[in-house]
Amino acid sequence: MRKFRLKLIDNLIPMFRRRLSDVDALPQLALLGLLSGLFTGGVILLFRFAIEWPLQYFLPGHDSEAFENLGWVTRGLLPLLGAIALGLFLHRLAVPDRKVGVVHVMERLNYHQGYISIRSAIVQFIVGVGTVVTGQSAGREGPAVHLGAAFSSLMGQWMRLPNNSIRTLVACGCAAAISASFNTPIAGVIFAMEVVMMEYTIAGFTPIILSSVSAAVVTQAAYGSEPSFSVPALTMNSLMEIPWILAIAIVIGVAAAAFIQLLAFCGRYHHKPVLLRLIVAGLLMVPFAILVPEVMGIGYDTVNGTINNELPFWLLLGVGVAKLVITAVTIGLGMPSGVIGPTLFIGATLGGAMGLIGANFAPDLASSVGFYAMLGMGAMMGAVLQAPLAALMALLELTRNSHIILPAMLIITTSSLIASEVFGQKSVFLTVLKSQGLSYQNSPIIQALRRVSVGAIMERSILRTDRRLSYKQARDILKSEPKWLVVEGNHGPTSILPSVDLARYLDDFPTPQAPESEDEGSTDTLIDLMEIPANRKDVAPVQYQATLEEALNEFDSTLAEALYVQRHVAPTIQRVYGVVLKSDIENYYQYRKK
Repeated sequence: MRKFRLKLIDNLIPMFRRRLSDVDALPQLALLGLLSGLFTGGVILLFRFAIEWPLQYFLPGHDSEAFENLGWVTRGLLPLLGAIALGLFLHRLAVPDRKVGVVHVMERLNYHQGYISIRSAIVQFIVGVGTVVTGQSAGREGPAVHLGAAFSSLMGQWMRLPNNSIRTLVACGCAAAISASFNTPIAGVIFAMEVVMMEYTIAGFTPIILSSVSAAVVTQAAYGSEPSFSVPALTMNSLMEIPWILAIAIVIGVAAAAFIQLLAFCGRYHHKPVLLRLIVAGLLMVPFAILVPEVMGIGYDTVNGTINNELPFWLLLGVGVAKLVITAVTIGLGMPSGVIGPTLFIGATLGGAMGLIGANFAPDLASSVGFYAMLGMGAMMGAVLQAPLAALMALLELTRNSHIILPAMLIITTSSLIASEVFGQKSVFLTVLKSQGLSYQNSPIIQALRRVSVGAIMERSILRTDRRLSYKQARDILKSEPKWLVVEGNHGPTSILPSVDLARYLDDFPTPQAPESEDEGSTDTLIDLMEIPANRKDVAPVQYQATLEEALNEFDSTLAEALYVQRHVAPTIQRVYGVVLKSDIENYYQYRKK
């Protein structure tokens, strides 16, 4: 019985992998999405506990965000010493191991098919906790996205899934991380597809939705069902507020453009030693920590105070501008902080300040300060990330109020247009990638090719054979009716040829000796498959997990006429599963496009 179960598992796993090679493997992807969400939800719980437990123990009143209650000397020294410690830690790592955050996830997706290492996840966990605990102007959502993507990718790598499935798992991890961080499952789905993947697919929605929902269930079991912010009932009092909302959109759009530009400017020093850059960032943080301690840490206590109209105008304006400047400068210099949380902080405080101005000039018309603070949050998030739909969904889930949709759509789209069209700014993540000399290819053709593995289109009717065959061996090979013959060399396959060419040659084969003669196996009766007339094609290897995009790149780099699809089944053994022609990829894409 036990042998039967093991044999069944051995048969099911390859079948599962093979089904995932195609873009239409919805049931299999749904199962993976569910597992990704549960796994990511647990990781995010551990990450939040690692941040909150030391802060509750260290900060006054056991409040994990009460940096303002520390003495001014402690406030000044904490981020400086933390920056030095983080700099020393990163200085000891190789340059590729220092890369963290959403930008790193996008880089791995674009250049490495979503493969993220366990080393990268560990580094992100350490520096993500370190930046918040030491009072840097930081967010936890960016590191959470990296962690969710990394552990989902590692799950796919451990299961040896095709690369197109690993890309989907990375998106599932990103969605689950946002969902678990804010308790906003819809926003998590849209964020993964609009910001990270930059594509919307029907097949992609189902696993990502399941991942986002399951992660939300995990965190709600630990933290309850309430959203991250305490939001009172909000509504727009009058349509006469629309001109003022547009004015706020302009202000937020300018602020978002300034944030991205300042971050990109400081990012030009990325070639300097990381220890030096982080020490400079720590020194710059000192006066801000002493004079405006609200900028330290995540700052969601300040956001809640803004939403509930508990802070005066000049404080809101001051902390909003200070948060913008110090966050952009320190992240640009290399501080491994998250950028999503600070954008919400900046948007809330600037939006709240503008709300107080509106209430001062038109008290009978103006809505609550919290209303404008929430609109500012959505507008800043949408403009900085260039993700208006993700920002809108986040705002809707955080407020749980459909009345905010109309003004939210107006302010988010306007501020995003101001940042992108007036000031020419792209998403902050694409800007950072560009500063590193990298790009992000998201054309429809590339996206379509990345969604399918070579295993979905390869020709499986193949037979591996030696270069020289006897007449009888050649006849025996043709009995199995393979489409292609893979000719073996000293170091693996060297060429392929259609089996019909061998059959045609055998029909005209000169047989001076009868096939039954004793000399049938002698050298003068051997057939050399590299010499007979045939439509042979030079070949190069491609891994079974590869996507069609990787296969095309392999064609370009090797100038091969065909690729043989292989997989490691043992340390020194490669098994060939099929062959792929360039025309197969082109025909598949043309068929799908129709």
